[in-house]
Amino acid sequence: MKVLLIDDHPLILSALQSVIRGMGENVSVTGAASARAGREILKRDSDFDLVLLDLQLGDADGFEVLAEFRAAYPAVPVVVVSASDSNDDVVRAIDLGAMGFVPKRASNDTLCEALRMVMSGGIYVPQTSLLAARSDSGSSLGTLPGALDALRQNTSDSDFPATQPGLHSLGITPRQHEVLALLLQGKPNKMIARELGVSVDTVKDHVAAVLRALRVDSRTQAVLAVSQMAQQPGWPRSK
Repeated sequence: MKVLLIDDHPLILSALQSVIRGMGENVSVTGAASARAGREILKRDSDFDLVLLDLQLGDADGFEVLAEFRAAYPAVPVVVVSASDSNDDVVRAIDLGAMGFVPKRASNDTLCEALRMVMSGGIYVPQTSLLAARSDSGSSLGTLPGALDALRQNTSDSDFPATQPGLHSLGITPRQHEVLALLLQGKPNKMIARELGVSVDTVKDHVAAVLRALRVDSRTQAVLAVSQMAQQPGWPRSK
C-alpha cells in the first residue's frame, strides 16, 4: 500500500507516518508538509493507493484541496484526518468525495481500521450523531461498512432485490443498484460511466432516480439512508 500523507504539523506528520508504516511490510508512506508539496508529489507520481489529508493546512483550505484532488485524481481515494469531528465537517468532506473521515483524537487501531476499510472499498465515518442529525431514527453509522460490503458483493446476484427488503420496496432496478454500489464507493459520474460502459448523462439519470427512490438530495444522504436500511432484518451481511 502506497500512501501520501499531507499534514503541516511536523509531530503529527511523523506520528501518523509511524502508525501507517506499522500496518505491514508492504506499506510505504510519503509525507508532505503542505498542500503545495502534496500537489507537487502527485504531479510527479499519481500512483498512490491512498491520500490522507489534513483539513487545516497553513497554505490552503483543506476542503478545497480535497475537491481538487478528487477531480484531478478520481481513482485515488482520499481520507480526511482532522482535529475536527463536527458533523458539518464530516458531511461536507463526504459530499466532496472523501472515502473516510478520521478524527485525530481517534486511536491508532481506529486509524488502521479506517484505512483498511477504505482500501477494501468501504467508507469510514466516525461514530457520531451524524445520522441522527439527518433523520429521525437515531441510528448509528456503525453498520455502514458491512452494508457497503454486502451491497457490492450482491451486485451480481440475480435474486438480490428479493433478499433486500429496503431496496426492493423502493423499486430500484438492477442497473440503478449497480450505480448505487459505485456511488457509495465515492466514485464520480465519469468513472461510474466508464465502469458500466454507459454515457455520463445516463449515469446522471440513474443517480437522480436512486436519490428520488431513497428520498434524499445528495450522495452523502444516500450513504446514510443505506446505513439505516442495513439495520433492518433481512439485510444481507458481507461474506
